[in-house]
Amino acid sequence: MNFNYIENLIFSFFLSEKTKKIVERYILYISIFGFLTHLFLIFINKSGFLTIKDHYNLLNNPISAIYTPFSFILIYEIYQLIYYLPRSISVYISKQYEIITLIIIRRIFKDISDLNFNQNVITSNLNEYLFIDLLTSIILFFLIFLFRISSRKEIKNISNNVTLIKFIKIKKWISSILVPLIVLLAFSHLYNWSNEYIMNEKISDIKSLNTIFFDELFQILILVDVFLLLFSFFNSDLFHNIMRNSAFIISTILIRISFMTEGLNNVILIIISVLFGLFIQLIYNECEKRKLF
Repeated sequence: MNFNYIENLIFSFFLSEKTKKIVERYILYISIFGFLTHLFLIFINKSGFLTIKDHYNLLNNPISAIYTPFSFILIYEIYQLIYYLPRSISVYISKQYEIITLIIIRRIFKDISDLNFNQNVITSNLNEYLFIDLLTSIILFFLIFLFRISSRKEIKNISNNVTLIKFIKIKKWISSILVPLIVLLAFSHLYNWSNEYIMNEKISDIKSLNTIFFDELFQILILVDVFLLLFSFFNSDLFHNIMRNSAFIISTILIRISFMTEGLNNVILIIISVLFGLFIQLIYNECEKRKLF
């Protein structure tokens, strides 16, 4: 049994097209089950059959039940991010942008369920977060659209490019390691959050829902981006390649920092991170077209 066979076996197990379809199907089933379970918990909580701690105010409005399936959709997006890592760096980066956008969309459903109609819908501090998130989601959707267009290019023949083949193999190993690592991280956070939610009586001491798991996920992605930058030197030492890969690290760091902020500061950091990645990609494309380096 040679090393290439083992390598292909591991990669196929975690990140083949077949595995992707299986993950997609099971995530769909779990999302539906999670949505129905959340609706059931809202029903028994509101009917008074059972009193459930509701630190996050997720059991008062049926609209907030959408939060649960959206969380599982985000898990599938994370899997897709890892899936595309060895296939396309630009698609891998765009998946990071899609994940942070979906986190905001998920937050919008929570904002809607928390709408306070007893105050001015526009000027209320609680309600203004909803309008900020709505505008941000539109801006990010458009920026991601532009980024995906700017990233489209013809697939090159790599059969004779030994250094590129080695680089792709490295990315495959990174992806294969990421899958079990992210799964362990997710279950660890779920276990710790469950204990914290059950044992803690103070709402102020409970972690924000949007910082659970995803802040550490983007920490890992920063390290992955750094490894990709270093290993990319085996493939190319051209300045515009180095600049693009370095810029993607900065973009991911800005997304990670956004989890430490709230409100307007949060969305400004996210928009800047995506704008920065988009502009760098556009400049990179021009450098490639004009063969400047």
